[in-house]
Amino acid sequence: MIGIISFVAFTSIVAIIAYLATRSTDEKTSDGYFLGGRSLTAGVIAGSLLLTNLSTEQIVGLNGSAYKDGLSVMAWETLAAISIVVTAIFLLPRYLKSGLTTVPQFLEDRFDGTTKTITSALFLTGYVVVLLPVILYSGSVAISGMFNIPEMLGVSEKTGLIICIWGIGIIGSIYAVFGGLKAVAVSDSINAVGLLIGGMLIPVFGLMAIGDGSVFDGLDTLVTANPERFDSTGNKGQEVPFATIFTGMMLVQMFYWGTNQQIIQRALGAKNLAEGQKGLLLASFLKILGPLILVLPGMIAYHYFDGNLASSDIAYPELVRAVLPDYLVGFFVAVLFGAILSSFNSVLNSSVTLFGIDIYKQHINKEASENTVVKYGKIFGVCLALSAMLIAPLIANAGSLFSYLQEINGIYSIPIFTIIVIGYMTKRVPAIAAKIAIVAGSVMYIISQFIMKPYFIEKALDKAKAAGITDADALHMVETEAYPHYLHVMAILFLLNSLLMLIIGKLKPMATPYVQEYSKQVNITPFKYVKQFGAIICIIVIAIYWYFAK
Repeated sequence: MIGIISFVAFTSIVAIIAYLATRSTDEKTSDGYFLGGRSLTAGVIAGSLLLTNLSTEQIVGLNGSAYKDGLSVMAWETLAAISIVVTAIFLLPRYLKSGLTTVPQFLEDRFDGTTKTITSALFLTGYVVVLLPVILYSGSVAISGMFNIPEMLGVSEKTGLIICIWGIGIIGSIYAVFGGLKAVAVSDSINAVGLLIGGMLIPVFGLMAIGDGSVFDGLDTLVTANPERFDSTGNKGQEVPFATIFTGMMLVQMFYWGTNQQIIQRALGAKNLAEGQKGLLLASFLKILGPLILVLPGMIAYHYFDGNLASSDIAYPELVRAVLPDYLVGFFVAVLFGAILSSFNSVLNSSVTLFGIDIYKQHINKEASENTVVKYGKIFGVCLALSAMLIAPLIANAGSLFSYLQEINGIYSIPIFTIIVIGYMTKRVPAIAAKIAIVAGSVMYIISQFIMKPYFIEKALDKAKAAGITDADALHMVETEAYPHYLHVMAILFLLNSLLMLIIGKLKPMATPYVQEYSKQVNITPFKYVKQFGAIICIIVIAIYWYFAK
């Protein structure tokens, strides 16, 4: 009961503060609703970015990956720091110079309106089919497991999961659809503080549990018992083999932190470039500390439960319930609930922005007032949320949650990232090249991962079994070597797409070269020390990898 009370109290306070924050901007204008009136400061941007990323698809999913593979999965966190630095120095100045509200708007300026519409549609498809359902499912697994919802309500596990999915979805929709970006960003910043505190409690209590009350003894026990799991360089058969760091991993990171509307929208709402860069650099530094919350608990869970859990995705909620005192479980579930809402809100708000500005205003009602654009954006947001709530229960059969999310995202992430990179790096590549590349990239990835990969894996496994190989680990290695890792596939397709666009640009260049104009909507004077701080962060990341490399 104490846990329920603290949960309700914390979430209510955050909701009230977020509501009051929206009064400072005009929600009826697209700029006020979609970008928070371009008034976000460095602290709000950093907190919002951090919590948008720190949701249960990360906390539950990545800790589940760490439960299986150990420290090597930290690549998803530590390498993000470098990508955020690159975004702060190279991409954000260009975004703010054009006064963009959405990333696809750049593609309209650089190529044409059709390219922008295709990109927005791909973003929205990925959000509703993959990202929103994964957020709802992973959040529900965590909440249901920690509060033991099935036992509390006397229902089956599946029913308890569905109840949590709809509860999170409805509350998140109210935040995102009716509050706008300012409400999302402010609530994110408050929840970020609580999540950092609560998130650090889990490894502390976990290490105390395996160290007879001592954190340092627990850490020593963890390292001594499984030294091979403290290796930053992943091996074949693991989710992040070391070679993938230099291929698709960095591409995925750059897409997510530099071009994904869900993330970059916070920086687009900065009051000026300097504030935006400081916010990104602060978020980048905090990402270096991410493995303490997103990787270490999974490794502790592996030792605590002797690797005997039925599924890696329940490692984190089971560890929380096992090591946290009862009086802290309610507080932690409250801040975790805030993290779940944060990611759900962020994706939903970004979806509303993409639909309202890039689709409704562009193709459905070109004469619509800003109030009308916001109105129909909200209606679309409600429909999107309902769709995600219906799809979310189906994720239960997807296998490794975090790996599933990253692999499926490749359908749209790499094609979009390709045309944005070529768009910025060239001046005469035409719109037809972007259209061909984005369609070809998506189709080639689908063929690769959902037709060719299953065929080659099935063929290799049949051959292995015919040769008398029955050991599970041996069969896993056969499966791993039967087809390139999806991150390698992403890198190959990025190069092919880029080459395709450059060839088309050579054969049929634009008559007039593209020139980016300054919209003067935002002051684009950069932060004085952005390069120096960025270099320090990159050096720290490299040093961490060097230290833990075996």
